[in-house]
Formats: sequence, structure tokens, C-alpha cells
Amino acid sequence: MVGLPARGKTYISTKLTRYLNWIGVPTKVFNLGQYRRAAVKTYQSYEFFKSENEEAMKIRKQCALAALEDVDNYLSLEYGQVAVFDATNTVRERRDLILSFAKNKGFKVFFVESICGDPDVIATNIMQVKLTGPDYEDCNKEEVVEDFLKRIDCYKTTYEPLDEEIDGQLSYIKIFDVGKRYLVNRVQDHIQSRIVYYLMNIHIAPRSIYICRHGESELNVQQRIGGDSSLTKCGMEFASEMAKFIKEQNIKDLKVWTSHMKRTIQTAEALGVPYEQWKALNEINAGVCEEMTYEEIEQKYPREFALRDHDKYRYRYPKGESYEDLVQRLEPVIMELERQENVLVICHQAVMRCLLAYFLDKTADELPYVKCPLHTVLKLTPVAYGCQVECFPIGEEAVDTHREKPVDAKLSSEAEEALYAALNLLRLGAAV
Repeated sequence: MVGLPARGKTYISTKLTRYLNWIGVPTKVFNLGQYRRAAVKTYQSYEFFKSENEEAMKIRKQCALAALEDVDNYLSLEYGQVAVFDATNTVRERRDLILSFAKNKGFKVFFVESICGDPDVIATNIMQVKLTGPDYEDCNKEEVVEDFLKRIDCYKTTYEPLDEEIDGQLSYIKIFDVGKRYLVNRVQDHIQSRIVYYLMNIHIAPRSIYICRHGESELNVQQRIGGDSSLTKCGMEFASEMAKFIKEQNIKDLKVWTSHMKRTIQTAEALGVPYEQWKALNEINAGVCEEMTYEEIEQKYPREFALRDHDKYRYRYPKGESYEDLVQRLEPVIMELERQENVLVICHQAVMRCLLAYFLDKTADELPYVKCPLHTVLKLTPVAYGCQVECFPIGEEAVDTHREKPVDAKLSSEAEEALYAALNLLRLGAAV
């Protein structure tokens, strides 16, 4: 990262890290402020950031070197793929240090510079994030604002933005005024390309995303997965009650998205407003297991049942999909959600899990077990470094379709034998 304080660098770092982890690229943020706070236990004032404060400059450089050492360990020893170095990096000397470090270790460097001259955006950032930050605990509001503005001035005196001529050989994106304009230079690979695409789609306008499953369906009642059944009477009542709830929310310019499946379309019809159908929002394809109960799957396909319990995220149904496949299918939906303002997404259990995992920063192991009950609307409101979640149960309680993560699950002898046989086949395949 590159940029003056209060330009949204940590916001970008956190959001980008969440996205990359969600699509399966192991990523971690290294926030230099945390290293500085560990080295200097108590923050005194903006004077620590003056360029002529030699003692402080030594501490800040030591912190940068310690963070880079941790970056090296993460990328070299912990199987990380992307490290986000969240710091101001406003002088060319510091950026040269990063470039030298990366060259010696064989890492690529991509700079993300956030430039903002809008005083309202800067003031909002200070008020929303810095007032409650660890540097200013239990401090007077006016004093915090005054000190932080002076801290920004300390950086301004030495700030050297990325230059098109001087830094023309570097890879970077410059983001102007939180997305009004972009400048991209020398994108080197697929990951950098995806980073650029993502950063050019996010915005900070206030909005809320409402996510729910369709009303209870006929196959839900039978505890059968997949299929394309209609709503039950209880499911239709939920659709009517949700329509009242959405109307009461008085949401400006709300857009409604559904899948191509009957149960989401029937749920949306009750709203009495236009809706857009997304094939990408269709439920996970269970392949040969469509419209079966879990008990039937365990009896008919013990090997598949055992493999799915062993690694539910990566397990792919025969002739069907895995959660990992579903995440890739839903990436365009996430991109469009980031571009939009207020949206209601009426979807399915596995789809909702994937969407929530993105917004709530869930790991691949947690994702397949996120609880998404029927007849419940979740309201997600993006905040500084995450998402505020509100839960609204609506109408009559529906059947529970959640299956808990097996803990020391005792498999049937057939399933256990099938699992070992499958794992042995995988080992043989890996050894070829």
C-alpha cells in the first residue's frame, strides 16, 4: 500500500485480503501500525511521525524490517501466496527497501496507491475509524482530530507519490478519490490482474445487502437436497410476510435478484416488484445425488458420503459441483454486489453460505457449515473493516435443513472402508 493516513489503505487491505482468501488465494495483511504499537507501548502525539525525529525514524524502520521478515516467513514457509504490506510507504526510500527485499527473495511487488483530496472523505474516515482506534483510546474527540490532522501534515512534507516517469518500470494501480479515476501500470500476472479488476469495482457509498433463502419448498419438507420443487403453503406465507418486511424497510432503489429456480422466483413474485434472474445463483448441483436424502446417499453411495464429510468444501458430487466450484461460479455475483447499492438476494442454502463467507470473512473449512435458516432475512451493512449483520426471522418457522459438521463422526463400516479406499486411490494418483 502507498498513501497518506486516512486514505482508506487499511480498508482496501482488509477488503482485498478477504476477497483473495475467498477465491482460494492464501493472503494475509501485515499492518505496520500494529508493529509500531508493539514497539512503542504508549502513543504520545503526532510528533512521533515528524521526519526530523531521528529516534522515532529508527524505530519505524526497525518495525518495517520486522514486518518484512514476517512477510518472508509467510510466503516462504507458511504457503502464503499474497502478503499485503499495509503502511504509508510514502517515500521512495521505503519503497526501494521493499523492492530490494522482494528482489532478494524472488517475490513480485504490486503497489496500490490511494490518493484522496476530498476533505469530506478524509474527515469521515477519521471520525469512523481513527476516533476508536488503539492510538486514541479514551481521548477527547476534538483532540484526536487535531492530532491526527497534524500527523497527516507530517507525512505530507516528505510524500513522494508514484510517478509515471520515475516509477514507470513498476507495477501499480493508483486510485483517485475512492474510485473516481484509476491509473494502472505494468500488470504482470493473473493475480495482479484480478486485484486490479476487484479494486476497480468496489465503492464506499452507504448501502445494505439483504440475503435470504427462498421460502420452504416441498423437497425441504422431505429433507431432500437440490431439485426444482415449488414452495409449500408455509413457504408462500413466508414470501408474503417478507414482502411486508421489505416494504416497511423503505429501501431506496432496491434491486431484487433470484436464481433460475422455481422456489426463488415464487418467493420474489410475492414482492410485486421487478426482479432479475441469475443462473449463477442456482443451488449447488448435487449431480447423481439430486433429490436424495442424506440417509439415502449414505446407503447408496457410502464412498461419496464419507468423502464429503472428510472435506465438504472441496468434495465434488459425481456429475455435480463442490463448494469450491460454487465460489468460482459466484465471483461475478460478488463483483456486481460490490458495484451496486441496495440489493435483495433470494437464493439457496449453499449459495447463501458462499456469499456470507465472503462478507463475513469465513474460511474454506467454516464456509460449508454456516447456518442459513429458512424464513430468515440477513441485512449486511458494510462498515469500516467488515460487515454489520442484522438477523430478521420472518413468518412461521420452517423445517431445519442444516446439517452440523461431523465431530469425531463414527462412520458405518461400509462408509469407513469406502473412505480409506478413496484416500488410497488419491495417494496412488499423487504418486504417479
